[in-house]
Amino acid sequence: MKPSHLILIGLATAAFAVACGKKQPETAPAPQPNADSIAAAERAHADSLARAQADSARRAQEEAERVARQRAADSAAAVAAAAAEVRNMFAAMIHFDFDKAVIKADDQGSLDQKVAILQANPAVHIRISGHCDERGSDEYNLALGNRRATAAKKYLVDHGIDASRIETASYGEERPIATGHDEASWSQNRRDEFEITAGGDVLKKP
Repeated sequence: MKPSHLILIGLATAAFAVACGKKQPETAPAPQPNADSIAAAERAHADSLARAQADSARRAQEEAERVARQRAADSAAAVAAAAAEVRNMFAAMIHFDFDKAVIKADDQGSLDQKVAILQANPAVHIRISGHCDERGSDEYNLALGNRRATAAKKYLVDHGIDASRIETASYGEERPIATGHDEASWSQNRRDEFEITAGGDVLKKP
């Protein structure tokens, strides 16, 4: 064998020996969670769930309170609207022919409606005021206004309303609602007006 071949073999053997003598790098083992870290993670998860449930319960409670407030407001508004409607119905006037205190047939429906309102609201007390047009003396018109108010009261009493709940007044020609000096104005002024004097804070529809 040639000397050069021997040298190459020797070098290769030395290189192999050196390579075999090196230690292979060791791989670090993956860290394993211990019992404390597992417990802490579970507590954090439980706390997160508890917070989410508390937030959901709070939102549900707030929504329930909002709905309750809205319903209360709607109910109060409905009661107020019904009371205003009843009050307007009750305030409807009736009118009379010249120098008369006779209830006209077309006004009986209005009085029947007032009877129903008074029956549905037994705490209500009222005042009926009689009015006249400008013709006639003050004394005559005061007496005529009184007869007109009394005629309406009698109608209500005859239909079942306690007379003690009704008072009457006469203003004669003192309180016109139309200021003209013709029949169009006079016909408006020959009237009875109806006013709730007590028990009208809460009114029920008949």
